[in-house]
Amino acid sequence: MVKKFVPCIYLHDGHAVKDLTDRTVLEKDPLQLVQLYNENNADELIVFDMSEGDQAHEAALEKIKEICALAEMDVIGTGNIKRMEDVKKLLYAGCRRAILDYGKESNLAATEEISLKFGRDKLLASCSDPTILKENRELAEKYVSGLLLLDPHRIRETREIVELPLYVQVHSIALNQLMDLFAYDNVCGITGNAVNDNYKEILSLKSLCLENGIPVETFEPAYQWADFKKNRDGHVPVIVQDHRTREVLMMAYMNEEAFLQTLRTGKMTYYSRSRQQLWLKGETSGHYQYVKSLTADCDMDTILATVSQVGAACHTGARSCFFHEIAKKDYQEAENPLQVFQDVYDVIKDRKVHPREGSYTNYLFDKGIDKILKKLGEEATEIVIAAKNPGASEVKYEISDFLYHMMVLMAEKDISWEEITTELANR
Repeated sequence: MVKKFVPCIYLHDGHAVKDLTDRTVLEKDPLQLVQLYNENNADELIVFDMSEGDQAHEAALEKIKEICALAEMDVIGTGNIKRMEDVKKLLYAGCRRAILDYGKESNLAATEEISLKFGRDKLLASCSDPTILKENRELAEKYVSGLLLLDPHRIRETREIVELPLYVQVHSIALNQLMDLFAYDNVCGITGNAVNDNYKEILSLKSLCLENGIPVETFEPAYQWADFKKNRDGHVPVIVQDHRTREVLMMAYMNEEAFLQTLRTGKMTYYSRSRQQLWLKGETSGHYQYVKSLTADCDMDTILATVSQVGAACHTGARSCFFHEIAKKDYQEAENPLQVFQDVYDVIKDRKVHPREGSYTNYLFDKGIDKILKKLGEEATEIVIAAKNPGASEVKYEISDFLYHMMVLMAEKDISWEEITTELANR
């Protein structure tokens, strides 16, 4: 079983605090921690919602949404789960999974219903007392995909009850004890302050694990450097593409050391031919490129890298290095649906900031939310009426009208297309 290093954020009043019992503020802005965990190759992230009261809980969910949007690893959410709706809110905020607290009878009672609704793979359970698992063994094994054990001293006891993958929360640990924990075949990850306090050592710890024959989360290449056809300088060109939009961002070169460093860290590293040294993209600017995939072409002489790009890819500050248009033939190209949505939305947003006389969009913004909602409702009704008629042309026009008014509402509420598509992808 692959072993994972999983930092956690104890979220209270919008801040990251020390742990579940100590509310000393460690970081006022939890997003700063997320960025550090990104940069140091953490495998997953657990966020504990420690808010009190409905208003604080809603604020915590908004912060969790921001955390999920920034995190380059899967986020697991827990805390303040009382019913199915609370799990849904965590998943819709962007969490990959949610953890039910088996110290609460209500969570035990809701396990089956929640699992059937969202799937067993979306649920973990947490407990500090394995006797609870003993009493609910069949429930756990059937409806959750793993356990968060809050008491690391009870691993052996827990293993004897259930065979589910275990995340173990540890406050502090020596390196030899780390190896002892990973020696248990069903321990899949370590979390807690033992990881939080040593996040800078995650890469070193992974190397240590590999040296001891312990499998960890890392990029395992299907091809080795020797398999590539290099240029006369021993380099391979790399074309870099945004993994969401497929926009080409830049081109650079790798030597063997840069290739291996990229695989080890999960961050794009190149060889600078002008400086004749390794170049970690983003090391000075913060504009890191997190690897999503590396693919070789048919001749094995070029690498295509799809990445999650932080900020701009180009040293000029442009998103992409490719912006000098040399020549272009006037032709009608097939429209990229998502790009069309984004272009229209950008115009609507611009009208809100820079009003134009006679603009219907500005008329809607001036009239306010009630007018926008009224028009949206009318357009939805028009779709229903058009759909009752033969042919599809009228439906097409009415859907276009509806989508335009929907984007006006999105702009009014400051909701982006990326948020919408991320929400859909998480469902």
